Parts: sequence; C-alpha cells; structure tokens
Amino acid sequence: MIDKLLSFLPARRWVNLLAAGVCAALMAYALYLQYYKFQEPCPLCMLQRVVIVFMGVIFFIAGIHHPGKRGATVYGVIIALIGLVGAAISARHVWIQYLPPEQVPQCGPGLSYMLETMPFGSAILQVLHGSGECADKSWMFLGLTIPGWTFLFFVALSVLALVLPRKR
Repeated sequence: MIDKLLSFLPARRWVNLLAAGVCAALMAYALYLQYYKFQEPCPLCMLQRVVIVFMGVIFFIAGIHHPGKRGATVYGVIIALIGLVGAAISARHVWIQYLPPEQVPQCGPGLSYMLETMPFGSAILQVLHGSGECADKSWMFLGLTIPGWTFLFFVALSVLALVLPRKR
C-alpha cells in the first residue's frame, strides 16, 4: 500500500527538496507573524523554530546529496528523530495552552535573557517548563493554534522522512 502511494511522488531528491521548502515556508510564515502581525514568539515557539530549521537543513542536504537507499534511510531516521523532538515540544506547548487558567505557569524571562544568565541546560529546562506567555491562543485556524499545526507538520514530515527511503 505504501509503495503504491509512494509511486505517485516524484523522485526522492525532489521530495526532500520540497520538504525543505515546506520547512522554509513555515519559518517564513512564523517571521511574518512576528514582524508584520506583531505576535511575539514565546520561548517554546522559539525552540520549535529551531527544530523546523534543523529539519529543513537536513532535508535540503538529503536532497542535494541524493544518496542511495541506505543513505536515504540514515537521513530519514535523523530527520524523524529531530521531528519527534519538535512534536514533543509542540505537544507540551499545546498542553500548556489548554491548562485551566489557575494552573498556567507564571510568565518568566525571555529566552535570550535566560541563555545569557543561566547555563544552557538550565535555560532549556526552564523553557520546557513553559510560562504564562506560552498559554496564549491568539492565532487559530480550523480550531488549532500555531503549536497544534506545528505538531501536525512535525509528525507528517517525520512520517514522510521514514517512508521516503522505500521509494525507488
């Protein structure tokens, strides 16, 4: 069944480059929201952006390199692992957004301040804990917030990365 679905896709190289383009488009839209719609990203949003960029870079490298099946499998596993990290961050973000108001963590310092004043590991743990600004649901489309959509993109791109090596 998967082989039939994959037969409709163009060559693996072009799918990797297209997936890199999707990651670039996601980042472009995030920057549009930040700089033109003035929606400041919270620390969890910033981490999700980093993961999207990493996925896009690896997809791009895989597209340019265009390895054989074994190499494509290695790229696919790396991309899927990165995507699962992103999906976990997004899931945590969605969870924070749907907490009752009295359980939402207090607003904390910005990511840049934490990275300047704390050890890297402590700053990342603090970010993953979340803050009040992460509970904001100002943007929604079809009932999902930005972290909900990024979760879906992380899962979809991870699945694509894992099944793509099966394409001949």
